Amino acid sequence: MSEFDVDVAISGGGPTGMMLAAELRLHEVQVLVLDRDAEPTRLVRSLGLHPRSLEIMDQRGLLERFLAEGTPYPGMGGRFAGIVSPHPVTLDTAHDYILGIPQPVTDRILAEHAAELGTEIRRGSELTGFEQDEDGVTIALADGSRLRSRWLVGCDGGRSLVRRMLGVGFPGDAATTEWLLGEVEVTAAADEIAAISEKVRTTHRGFGIGPAGDGLFRAVVPAASVAEDRTVPPTLDDFRSQLRAFAGTDFGVHSPRSLTRFTDATRLADQYRVGRVLLAGDAAHVHPPLGGQGLNLGIQDAFNLGWKLAAAVEGWAPAGLLDTYFDERHPAAEDVLTITRAQSELISPEPGPQAVRRLLTELMGFEDVGRFLAEKVAGIGIRYDFGDGPALLGRRMRDIPLGRGRLYERMRDGRGMLLDRTGSLSVGAWADRVDVVADAAAELDAPAVLLRPDGHVAWIGDEQEELTRHLRRWFGEA
Repeated sequence: MSEFDVDVAISGGGPTGMMLAAELRLHEVQVLVLDRDAEPTRLVRSLGLHPRSLEIMDQRGLLERFLAEGTPYPGMGGRFAGIVSPHPVTLDTAHDYILGIPQPVTDRILAEHAAELGTEIRRGSELTGFEQDEDGVTIALADGSRLRSRWLVGCDGGRSLVRRMLGVGFPGDAATTEWLLGEVEVTAAADEIAAISEKVRTTHRGFGIGPAGDGLFRAVVPAASVAEDRTVPPTLDDFRSQLRAFAGTDFGVHSPRSLTRFTDATRLADQYRVGRVLLAGDAAHVHPPLGGQGLNLGIQDAFNLGWKLAAAVEGWAPAGLLDTYFDERHPAAEDVLTITRAQSELISPEPGPQAVRRLLTELMGFEDVGRFLAEKVAGIGIRYDFGDGPALLGRRMRDIPLGRGRLYERMRDGRGMLLDRTGSLSVGAWADRVDVVADAAAELDAPAVLLRPDGHVAWIGDEQEELTRHLRRWFGEA
């Protein structure tokens, strides 16, 4: 028997864990996902995918599955904390919309994708502890069994056991405000609900109720106080009481499919890696839900980490490659925490936040302000620090036509790519890790670009010697 049962164990079977598992399987890494729940959760904590996440799904051939189950809502540009710019912004992406889709559906599609690629998924299997050494990680499970993995990734949420056992700091702000969230049946008429919700939201933007499909309504309302134990869900009586406090009616809510609570707690792990154990998604960062960025941020963490961890498993990762995961994603999370904090403040009815809201409403009249904010929320404005160079360096490459196809269609195997308009460059001995597309007609404002497997531009130029140096930097020794 091999010393290792699996190459990578992932604790947590949510969207971050499943996306990471699929990315690893593209490189034939043995992956085991451990999820403590016997069945996938029915809680709807997220309602949509943002443009960068949709690009990622397109790059992996999943977009049609999501479009078949979701509803596109165009025009996200020019909106921030409910403020609508008079100049709607068109984002530089083929997916300039939010795809409305409940999180359980997203979870299912990503789990199916991971399983199709060969991921082993164990539901009802909870990690209770681990010990790591120089070569790997020994994991203890709730049933008393143990397994041995080369690497462990904690994708186990904001209360991550993996993070706590690592002793990683999780600095930030404790919760000061809490909301109750429920998917319920109602007896009130839909037009009455809509009219009351619109009226209440003029003064309480943290309130809302509307159709959620399947005859259910989704309602969110501020709680009376922050619960001491937020793992305990609210009762239906709690929910009714707060609805009456804010709307003057409880709309006849009954038969809840789910009741949960969330807060404005904001925290960011000060490390994403300790030895052979890493963190991703909510295990690394928590923040208010304003803007719906949590699930999207986790998926994008996984997309950044997957190919790098696979390179470490396969033995070709250049020195420091795995550490770039923290270097790139920690600042991205800091940005999200900043803008979700800001949006959380902007919905407050207090005079100070309302004064800032009025000022921002004026600033949104400038198109550049709207674009700046929209790109941050959409996730397409990120530029990783790859050193000095043209504006495109470090940014994700948008989808472009290539011959009879498209760029994103050519990236579905999770490999790097040299996109060459000169026809004179070569990846040489890196051909097992990097594909080449020579297309003199490509819509590209550069002679050639080297793309990492996550679609970010790692090099721009036309000199073979420089290209070789960057191939070695990102894809190791040939």
